[in-house]
Amino acid sequence: MMFLHVFNSEWRKKKRSLASWLVVLGAFFTPVIVTIARLVNYESLPQIYASDRFWNLLWSSSWESMAIFLLPLGVILATSLVTQLEYKNNTWKQVHTLPVGFTTIFFAKLMVIVVMMLQFFVLFNIGIYLSGVLPCLLVPDIPYPTQPIPFQYFIKENALFFIDCLPIIALQYLISLQFRNFLVPVGAGFALWVGSLAALSWKFGYVIPYTYGMLHYLKDNPGGKVILPLVNVHVLAVGYFVGITLVGYVLYRTKKDKS
Repeated sequence: MMFLHVFNSEWRKKKRSLASWLVVLGAFFTPVIVTIARLVNYESLPQIYASDRFWNLLWSSSWESMAIFLLPLGVILATSLVTQLEYKNNTWKQVHTLPVGFTTIFFAKLMVIVVMMLQFFVLFNIGIYLSGVLPCLLVPDIPYPTQPIPFQYFIKENALFFIDCLPIIALQYLISLQFRNFLVPVGAGFALWVGSLAALSWKFGYVIPYTYGMLHYLKDNPGGKVILPLVNVHVLAVGYFVGITLVGYVLYRTKKDKS
């Protein structure tokens, strides 16, 4: 019950931050662009909507920019924003004077970020669905897609992309707790993201956990310069998440100046 109370308190703090808007705007950004592009080029929509792979193609086009650019950058920013709230408001001392253990504080804040990411995935999937059905409602003679929505496939892919985000959350959380300056975790995350783009053509690129979402998306269309690993990156993602979280917890507990 104490954990739930702390989680609820942290969630309310998050509502007043830029991170909340970042989740909503980031989730609907790509679906809005896809919808506008289809409405502008509405002449080709009848053929597109008649395809027996309509939802799979829409899913793939929606995830292209999300998996490689928007999702990792969004996780970096959202995690850093949520974690830096106490530094920004100079309230770490007040937090640590509460009758709550460090363990509860650490994992409650982490859980807020994880739930935010779940919220992002739900909103993004709603956006994908709307980008598929809105042209049917707004443009005459555009039929509803003939292909049934492949729910099982979408749920599986969502779960795998979510797992691939976990190491980024853990590492950004660790860095953000250690540095008062907001630019440090953002700069480190951006540098690791740029490094992960370069590492896609390296056979050991999977050692950088920021590549996992990209590698998962590119597994069917890797291109000439992308080397797909022979290991299961989703298992590695879970391992990285657990390991980095434990390291972050130890550093947080042993940090002398927590203000």
